[in-house]
Amino acid sequence: MKYQIPPKIAVINSLAGYGRCSVTEALPIISAMKAQACPVPTAIFSNHTGFPTHYGTDFTQHMRGYLSQWDALDLVFDGIYCGFLGNQEQIPIVADFIRRQKEKGCSIILVDPVMGDHGRTYRTITAAHCDALKELVTLADIITPNITEACLLTGLPWRESGWQEQELIRLCGKLHDLGPKKIAITGLRCRTPGNSGGSFMNFVSQTQDDHPLPETTYHIAPVAGPSRHGTGDIFASIVAADAVKGSPFSASVKKAADFISACIRASEELQIPETDGVCFENFLHTL
Repeated sequence: MKYQIPPKIAVINSLAGYGRCSVTEALPIISAMKAQACPVPTAIFSNHTGFPTHYGTDFTQHMRGYLSQWDALDLVFDGIYCGFLGNQEQIPIVADFIRRQKEKGCSIILVDPVMGDHGRTYRTITAAHCDALKELVTLADIITPNITEACLLTGLPWRESGWQEQELIRLCGKLHDLGPKKIAITGLRCRTPGNSGGSFMNFVSQTQDDHPLPETTYHIAPVAGPSRHGTGDIFASIVAADAVKGSPFSASVKKAADFISACIRASEELQIPETDGVCFENFLHTL
């Protein structure tokens, strides 16, 4: 058997002991895709905040010391995946880390700009926090915002559905202007013939150094059930693991969307509580 050294991904995200989301999804998914996930906790929770109660501790005061040890060891990562940053003070810490890694040759920077959903910011996210996140977006080559977050980043008005292709192209153009070359906007509701439950669309836009205009495409998946916690983390984890292996971006987006649909469908059949997320463990072998 021919073995290969797995690429390394620094995963910057919160850790919840119960309820599938963030690091507890990223670690097994990235490992199943034959990459090594190296976590950087931004907060530690007994369970995620979607439950009626939780215990949590902010990790901001420890992050510089944590990352400085990686610098002292001269560690270099093949990719960085940054997810939820619950404290605005974490943003410059992460930005500094990304810049140092880019200087050492890290070329894959994926930022999932977690700020809100359904047209609203999450309760702990302020307008100043949203504005500060643009600094990380400028350092990224891949971003995976949902439609709410894409609107927050660009200042365009949000709506859940009814987006026309040219509108999405203009929206992605404004996001490309911030710096990223690859964009996947998730969470777009659309109607498709013969599907009364509706569908989700992921809109993809990517630029090439030798191509003057972005290339756009989209992937549509039937709604498999109600929205569930942690699906955005799954999506970004799959895209990040594929990116460090050089997989085509559009194909990776489709893989992530199809994987999540299968997980949601099975979780509905098993009547798993929404707060528990999706039973992705049943499908890891497909990655």
